[in-house]
Amino acid sequence: MTHPWQWSATTALAQTRSNKVSCREIAVATLERIAAVNPSVNALTRVLGDEALFAADRADAAQQRGEPGGPMHGVTVTTKINTDQVGAPTDDGLLRFASRMPTEDSPAVARLRAAGALLIGRSNSPAMGLAQNTGNDLHGLTLNPWGRATVAGGSSGGAAVAVATGMCAIAQGNDLAGSLRWPAFCNGVLGFRPSPGLIPYYNATYRGGMVFCEQLMTVHGPIARTVDDLALALKVMSGPDWRDPVTVPLNPLDMAMPARCRVAISVGTSGLWGAIDPAVVRALRRAGRMLQAAGYDVDEVDPPLVSETLQCFDDIVTAEMADTLGPLLPKFPDGMMNASVRFMQERAMPVTLGSYMAALRQRDHLVRQWQHFMQTYPVILLPPCLSVSMPVRPAETADLNVRELYQQLPALRIAPLLGFPALAMPLHADDKCSPQERPLGVDILAGRWQDARCLQVAKVIEQHEGERPVITPRG
Repeated sequence: MTHPWQWSATTALAQTRSNKVSCREIAVATLERIAAVNPSVNALTRVLGDEALFAADRADAAQQRGEPGGPMHGVTVTTKINTDQVGAPTDDGLLRFASRMPTEDSPAVARLRAAGALLIGRSNSPAMGLAQNTGNDLHGLTLNPWGRATVAGGSSGGAAVAVATGMCAIAQGNDLAGSLRWPAFCNGVLGFRPSPGLIPYYNATYRGGMVFCEQLMTVHGPIARTVDDLALALKVMSGPDWRDPVTVPLNPLDMAMPARCRVAISVGTSGLWGAIDPAVVRALRRAGRMLQAAGYDVDEVDPPLVSETLQCFDDIVTAEMADTLGPLLPKFPDGMMNASVRFMQERAMPVTLGSYMAALRQRDHLVRQWQHFMQTYPVILLPPCLSVSMPVRPAETADLNVRELYQQLPALRIAPLLGFPALAMPLHADDKCSPQERPLGVDILAGRWQDARCLQVAKVIEQHEGERPVITPRG
């Protein structure tokens, strides 16, 4: 017998639409799961029990009147603390913003709410999303349910942990440099970074607007345990919004994709990735065999200009963020965030108008070169992390931890710089692995507006691996 908190979003939706279970029953079961699990992992900073139950009762009453439910009728969803949701502070993990209450939902949150989702909690994040592990001085550290000695990932670490442990079916998060996909890898779930412009990115609380690199690269996206749940969340959250100037009126998820294509697997045979763990290579090759069995042509070949792409990311993102955030450090004391900013200051070249314009020109050149490569290989499988896992370091070594994580996650910075969609897909390195063992995974990269390809390839892997089960936190 399964419990409602173990269900995928698509299963929960089928159950509520057929009147086999009420939205209230799902909400109550999930709240009980949160009460049992969250104290041991600290994934959710705020539980929205009353709000979720009110929404569930309203949805149940509407269904009893014969009114059709929305596309996420009775699906439990968490939202990230850096995303506006009426009734909860957009605190960004900082004491300074602990009482910053939005007056309107972010477009992505508004669409989830309108679709019938039960917004059941707020997920933890590093302060201002500026770290690759999740924790802050306001809410504390989020722990990996597979083992607390391993990082939970960031910045959407609370979201990934909540999904992995059954505290929600779907979690909303966001991604600038891997913040959806890295936590998904750490926690054995799926994370999707869509093409920029697919999901509107806007917070009314950010009155000063975003720096340019965030405007260019930051996206909202879902974390889930199944490919179908990712697709469901993407369809609900996507669509144009006048408040985000880069949103597009056409939905690439509706584009028809050929059944199969050529796939490049980058295992760094030329030394591209340096010291990559053999288990990570085995996972990539295993994914390739699954795709070959499904009729895809698969080659081990590294994409072009990887080092130049990573350098361009640093020239734009690291430099701009260091220049912008450095002066703010005295105003926003937070150990993990400050360590990240110090690292960016050390790594970045001084920003001038000329250097920044040159970096943007280089980005344009790199996009064309990658797109040319993808005329032959429309999908590329990359290593999400060069290691199997990364250990949690003591607070006094935060600077060391930041450096280690940045060095181990190069491939995750490629999609943001180029504006490509990418999907973190969990799978084991070997056929003999048990579902009870934490999987590794691959980063599925496709060309601009080829979001459907990512889902298509992920579905093939899922058919071999099976859907990800909910896990109970381990010591």
